[in-house]
Amino acid sequence: MKKTNRSPRRVDAAALAFTILAPAIMSLYTFSAWGADITATLTGAQEVPPVTTKATGTAMLTISGDRSVSGTITTTGIDATAAHIHEAPSGKNGGVIVPFVKSGDKFTIPPGAKLTEPQFKSFQDGNLYVNVHSAANKDGEIRAQLKP
Repeated sequence: MKKTNRSPRRVDAAALAFTILAPAIMSLYTFSAWGADITATLTGAQEVPPVTTKATGTAMLTISGDRSVSGTITTTGIDATAAHIHEAPSGKNGGVIVPFVKSGDKFTIPPGAKLTEPQFKSFQDGNLYVNVHSAANKDGEIRAQLKP
């Protein structure tokens, strides 16, 4: 039988290094791959200030770990003129960061839409919302905060 020159200490050191580094590497991968599928119900009560309306909507969105955004908003009871993702916490209004494209009573996020790093952080913190505008309520008639 041929004798090997491997030192048990080298094997132990390699095993120890793997044991320590593997979880750290996996946690980085998990963070970078993190994303969310979101379903949110839009109502007038969530607008700032609240709007009395019979209109409702459903947002079905995906925000991926690479910060890409896709999805739709479907509405009822509203003659909608526009829809957007905005950046602001609940109870506040903020600027548009992702516009939707309208087709009938449905709005779709255009291909290639992507959040910036700070916007993605805002999403993770619950500080993005979607809303739908109408001629009667130009600042927004129905809204929903996006929760990761």
